[in-house]
Amino acid sequence: MKIFSLIPFLLLSFTLVTSAQTLRGLDKSPMDMAYYPDDFAHDRKFAPAKVGDKAYARVTYSRPAKKDREVFGKLVPYGKVWRVGANEATEVKFFTDATIGGKQIKAGVYSLYAIPNETDWTLIFNTDLDQWGAYSYKQDLDILRVTVPVKKTSEPLENLAIQFKKADDNSKNSTMMIAWDNTLVEVPVSFQ
Repeated sequence: MKIFSLIPFLLLSFTLVTSAQTLRGLDKSPMDMAYYPDDFAHDRKFAPAKVGDKAYARVTYSRPAKKDREVFGKLVPYGKVWRVGANEATEVKFFTDATIGGKQIKAGVYSLYAIPNETDWTLIFNTDLDQWGAYSYKQDLDILRVTVPVKKTSEPLENLAIQFKKADDNSKNSTMMIAWDNTLVEVPVSFQ
């Protein structure tokens, strides 16, 4: 009688093991998300939202690794459109109208591309969503382009990182930072 009760357990165990073997492994460039305000998503885990609390922007991107490679100028060529990350093109959602580098953009979701150069980057906000990389990038769908200077970091950063920081005492003024290897660009973004 005991052997018959063991058979369903063995069948279930075999099914789980064989199913797990068909799953692919982890992405080499894991997906991440950045919010402004930077602590917006994190605070929700521990405390209810405060009155007037809201997110102004969210960036969804994949974080490629340096892996002892020269990143800008080699892995990411200068002068060519890049998806600002790995895998799917990076997407930015503005929950309210915004001003980026002095230029206005409406609330909405945009793909984010860049044309990196040694001394500056041209950041591109485009309406074509759900693209893999920049392979089918269409310039005629650009909504906004802004050029920002390149800065050098004190230490190389292994994985691409995008974060927002508060620019001043006004919570609607921020800086979107994009950094990888020894390169950093800071993009002024203010919200309505």
